[in-house]
Amino acid sequence: MNRLAHTVPFGYEPPPENRKGTMVVYDTFQHLEDEALAFAAATAERRGFAKLVLYPLHEETVRRMTKEPVLPYHARLDRLRGWKRGYEEERGRGAVAVAVEGLEGKRKKYTPMDAALRHLAEAYPSPLFLYLTPETANQFASYASFEEWIVKLRLLLSEEPHSPHPKLARYAHRWDVAERTQR
Repeated sequence: MNRLAHTVPFGYEPPPENRKGTMVVYDTFQHLEDEALAFAAATAERRGFAKLVLYPLHEETVRRMTKEPVLPYHARLDRLRGWKRGYEEERGRGAVAVAVEGLEGKRKKYTPMDAALRHLAEAYPSPLFLYLTPETANQFASYASFEEWIVKLRLLLSEEPHSPHPKLARYAHRWDVAERTQR
């Protein structure tokens, strides 16, 4: 414990923290290229998030959700970690903190979206924003637990959905589209 006395002027208040919350990119990361990851990181910086979490899905989770073939989990995880190192070297200290979540790698099996969201809500600071593709957002809206989760978190979609799920349309005030602006 540090026992040094610190003096501050009368009425001093520490400056408010201008970054808060967590943005989670919940995706397979099969088709998401480095430019899309950089856009997600820029969106997190622009919106003032304290942390950007990349959450890659295990092959079993993808198989149950979409039936599409994907690269092995560890190959996608290694690619994300490499991107993270490059991003941190390029952006330096002022960049948003990036974490690569390894929950599905520890489980090594299908992880329901409910279990993943519970873990993310417990492990990372709130408010929690999920960055999803329109297809994943429509799929999330089709789950029975969607209405339970949409009041606890917000969605940030990578682009405008062409035909949103009826529940997604009903909760349009709880999601937003990430704006593509030039730097």
